Amino acid sequence: MARNRTPRDAESTRQAVALSTLMILTFVTGVVDAVGYLALDRVFVGNMTGNIVILGMAVAGGDDLPILGPAIALAAFTVAAFAAGLFLRTRRKEWGGAVTGLLIAGAVVIAALGVAFLIPDAADSEALILTASTLTAAAMGMQAAVARSLAVADMTTVVVTSTLTSLASESLVDGGIRGFWNRRLGAIVLIFLGALAGAALLVFGPGVPLLLAALLTVVVVVIGHRRLFTPARREPVVA
Repeated sequence: MARNRTPRDAESTRQAVALSTLMILTFVTGVVDAVGYLALDRVFVGNMTGNIVILGMAVAGGDDLPILGPAIALAAFTVAAFAAGLFLRTRRKEWGGAVTGLLIAGAVVIAALGVAFLIPDAADSEALILTASTLTAAAMGMQAAVARSLAVADMTTVVVTSTLTSLASESLVDGGIRGFWNRRLGAIVLIFLGALAGAALLVFGPGVPLLLAALLTVVVVVIGHRRLFTPARREPVVA
């Protein structure tokens, strides 16, 4: 006889689903960052730390590094994260309509860029390359804002330096080798695998990995909206 699910069981399930969705989005970050750096003039579209470092070296005149692409991507990421934060600020730690809408918007943008790159000779267009790095960075800014809003521990989807630090200085110190196998390691491995997949798929052009990233984002939206969606609470009307 199956036992009744307790509120604690339900909450554990929700947390597991939320963790899974953000793990997939972490993989997506690896995919699009590989595309950005290798095909969009060495622009990181998800990891803004990389762009700031590139800009610093470029301003110093290092190795003919780009300035315009990383600078615009950095601005687009920041503006999009700010705009997303305005939509999300009233419902932190919940999967509401704003989360679904923002992720769908990002997926549509990335998919449209993927289709554009399927056009013959499009990958050589400087205008499309700059547009793609800018809009993809904006999509990732929205994704990062969603991840912070959902507040799943150690899952930012776009940054793994802090995750790696936590893994080494906390998990390994406190739990030894047993503390190594956790979500922190999972996030690091997934962004690595995403970058690996993105780089490998570039043999077919930037469009294919971008379409994969868009598809995976849609998968996340479907899972999250079905399993985690929380309707907005309405205040009772006082007569």
